[in-house]
Order: sequence, then structure tokens, then C-alpha cells
Amino acid sequence: MASRTASISRNTNETQITITINLDCTPGSGNTQTIDISTGIGFLDHMYHALAKHSGLSLTMNCKGDLWVDDHHTAEDSAIALGTAFKQALGEVRGIRRYGTGFAPLDEALSRAVIDICSRPYCVTDLGLRREKIGDLSTEMVPHVFYSFAMAAGVTLHVDVLRGENDHHRCESAFKALALAIRQAIERNGGNDVPSTKGVL
Repeated sequence: MASRTASISRNTNETQITITINLDCTPGSGNTQTIDISTGIGFLDHMYHALAKHSGLSLTMNCKGDLWVDDHHTAEDSAIALGTAFKQALGEVRGIRRYGTGFAPLDEALSRAVIDICSRPYCVTDLGLRREKIGDLSTEMVPHVFYSFAMAAGVTLHVDVLRGENDHHRCESAFKALALAIRQAIERNGGNDVPSTKGVL
């Protein structure tokens, strides 16, 4: 099977980012999962680590951003770079399940994520976060991370936190739900067909 990997660099006046990704590191794949993430924002690193771990990705991400301004550029650009690398690694949408759904609990919190790898980027989130910040990450950036990833990856994405009292739990369960949805959607189905009635995605 063709390797589904990518390495990209994204450099702007606000951030300098390098990412290496391998989509096929689930247990039993024969590939060792490596996760090494540094964005300068501890909670964002934690979320990306959870995303990679539970989706079965190897992910190395290094981001140096203008954190003396605020967290916006680092969070946004890292998600754009991740989505770009994901899309590049996936290649032509052929021979995969395409749709994925994930539910993930974390104590009292429960989240649902649904993804369609369809080349029609769209994102809807309802996270219900109440705190201004979790660690050094502004909570307003969490839905923006999902949005930025979806736009760059070319996917339709819906993420909803169904319940929960603790914003750390709500946020982490949302990333884990997305991870499970991604893992399902990119699973090879043993064929080589384009999973669309149009014949192209």
C-alpha cells in the first residue's frame, strides 16, 4: 500500500511551522507511532497530542509564533499547517471510508465529532466553553482551530460537546472525538473506488 505521509513547512511573518505526518500508525499497522509537538502553548500541545494519539497518526510539529502578541496566530496557523499536511498525506480521496463519527467521554464531558472527507470544507462547532482561557490558550481559539483545520484539510466537520461542566474536559473530549472520527474516515476499505456518486471528490 502507498505510504500516506507528508512533510511541510509554512513560514509567515507571524509563525514558522514544520510538520511531518504519517496517517498509518494505528496499532497493528507495523508503523511506530511518534508524537512530538511544540507550539509554545502547553494546552494546545496537549490537544494536538490527544488528536494524534487517538487517530493513530504519527505527528511531529514545531511551531514558533509571535506569542508576545497573543495566541491567535500560533493556534490558527498550526491548525492550517496540520490540515494542509493531512490533505497532502491523504492524497486522492479513493479507497477510504470517507465518513467518520466519533464519540469520546472524559469524566462528565461527552463530545461528538462527525467528519466527511469530501473536498467541500465546512465547519460547525458547539463547544459551550465558558472560561476565557485554558492554560495559555484562549477558549475562543478552540473552535477556530477546528475551523482552520477543516478549511485547510478540505473536510466537512461538525464538533459538538453534548455535556460537561469542566472546560478542560469539554475541550479534550472534543479533540478526542475528532481523533476517533478521523481514524474511522481515513480507514482503507480494501478497494480503490472514489467514495462518491459523482465519481470524483
